[in-house]
Amino acid sequence: MLEIRIHGRGGQGNVVAAYLLADAASRARRHCQAFPAFGAERRGAPVTAFVRIARRPILRRDAVKTPGFLIVQDATLLHEPDLAAGLLPGGGILVNTTLDAGEIRRRHGLEVVALPASALAERHLGRRLPNVALLGAFLALTRLLPTRALSEAIAARFATKNPEQNIALATAAAACVAAGAWKEKADAAGA
Repeated sequence: MLEIRIHGRGGQGNVVAAYLLADAASRARRHCQAFPAFGAERRGAPVTAFVRIARRPILRRDAVKTPGFLIVQDATLLHEPDLAAGLLPGGGILVNTTLDAGEIRRRHGLEVVALPASALAERHLGRRLPNVALLGAFLALTRLLPTRALSEAIAARFATKNPEQNIALATAAAACVAAGAWKEKADAAGA
């Protein structure tokens, strides 16, 4: 079972990202769970969402404490001391930032893949919503699910809100990362 934790702020689409990823997993005939954890429910407040993906039924119903991957939608959260808590050894961190990955390593001591997801979203959607771009990049890095599954999930979720633009955004983001770089990590989880 592969566990993913998504960190962001209210209004960035964290919960939508978790549901889109779970929907894509379901379309790829995987078992999945997606659920959020809220603190103060307001725009800008830290929000965490969780996703589990497996080839067998998932019986666990608790929070994700040892994720294989983190998706960080707001780079200001890199200052949070517990951000990478529980991340499995060799796990991957995908961060929405214009900073270079080496700069993040120097500042925070974290090995990450950096992606300017908000800038890509603004270019494709006219809004700085990083969630779809990050999912496109995440699936390219892990090759966990076919891109068709994410495209179908996006088309269903955004049926009345520019699905083509969101699919183009996911595709553009996927082209910005090293495809398959995290495939072995994802395969090791058995998802």
